[in-house]
Amino acid sequence: MESTPTPTPPQQQQQQRLLPLVVVFLFVVGALPAATHGATSSPHFHPVVLVPGNTCGQLDARLTDEYEPPTPACRGGVRYGSRASAGGGWFRLWENFTALQEDPALSPCYADQLRLVYDPVAGDYRNVPGVDTRVVSFGSTRGFRSDDPARKDVCMERLVEALEEEGYAEGENLFGAPYDFRYAPAAPGLPSGVFSDFTSRLRRLVERASERNGGKPVILVTHSLGGLFAMVFLDRTPLPWRRRYIKHFVMLCLGVGGSPLNMWPLAASSIPSSSSLVGSVLTYGNRSFASMFSLLPSPAVYGDTPLVITRAKNYSADDMPEFLSAAGFSDDEVALYRARALPVILDLRAPLVPLTSINGVGVPTVDKLVFWDGNFSAKPQVVNGDGDGQINLDTVLALERLIGDDPDQGYFKSILIPNTTHKGVISDELALKRVVSEILGANSIN
Repeated sequence: MESTPTPTPPQQQQQQRLLPLVVVFLFVVGALPAATHGATSSPHFHPVVLVPGNTCGQLDARLTDEYEPPTPACRGGVRYGSRASAGGGWFRLWENFTALQEDPALSPCYADQLRLVYDPVAGDYRNVPGVDTRVVSFGSTRGFRSDDPARKDVCMERLVEALEEEGYAEGENLFGAPYDFRYAPAAPGLPSGVFSDFTSRLRRLVERASERNGGKPVILVTHSLGGLFAMVFLDRTPLPWRRRYIKHFVMLCLGVGGSPLNMWPLAASSIPSSSSLVGSVLTYGNRSFASMFSLLPSPAVYGDTPLVITRAKNYSADDMPEFLSAAGFSDDEVALYRARALPVILDLRAPLVPLTSINGVGVPTVDKLVFWDGNFSAKPQVVNGDGDGQINLDTVLALERLIGDDPDQGYFKSILIPNTTHKGVISDELALKRVVSEILGANSIN
């Protein structure tokens, strides 16, 4: 067992203090063989399936006669890169950075066509009427690639390149499972059509990847929201299937408690425009996304700790329904949080397959939001704690307790990489080497 002292709890640290440059190993069960560059030849690799983070799945769309655009320009003759939306053809809806850069006036169209609505008859979320969508390049890592250079570090592109340098090959033993990030798993027994379709496709992809590689089980590697989706997928998959087809689960940048940061975009229906065109579009759209409720702080982790502070009232994770009401969500929308999202958050469990969790720490991360005058449309004052800039250390420690305390889990290893951001885990040179080393090493674990 390899380990070093557990870091001081966040409440005992000076705010925004950076940890020393060491790697921390917690709850290590078993031994992980060291992997060296080029030490494993390609024919012996277990296949890898990558599940990227939030907003990393590319989406195509087409408009039908049922679509009612917010402005006439959103219907006819609007160009999306080299393709037009007129005529019923498919065009790139997300992420079309080039089109937005060429014509920022497209943002309202773009945001409207990304919106989701809840259908009370079907009991499920769906696209705005008249908008059909599809995920691009499922099964391939090509779906992670963006025409926005700034996002190369965000959506596993550098991890793909690093694995290819080690001998992995696209379509042979390296696969991708992008998803529609607007949707989310619902509580058991409730309809969640898009997420159910994703899990069915992921299951078939894992089986095909194994068959293509001589029956070897798969190493499942996730980042951020992809880890949440994978945890729910595994929990809802029969245990014999997991033990047959999942060699190892490498989960990057995820705790089990959501983040106070995610309360900010839900706090107001109108937030000042982002300097990023993509950020501006998501600002308008993300209040409608089912996945936003899934990312909220968990009462199981944060309890009654104040997370949003105003002069008149503080809001904790226990008070989330009251916060959503104060932020302008209707009673029906708050009921969706209670019935669909909250049970999923509270029911996360150990996957019962070998698991390595890797997270960044030592980066100022939103711990509390202060809207002192109660104006949720204003920019809040931010109180920072420890984490990776998005995921709080508290939720990572909660993950370690959840997994480490389950007697049926078996192999579990948690690695904290100091002074590393959420995207840095999959893009910074040293962190990326560590991640690749763990993936290569997972090939040898029995």
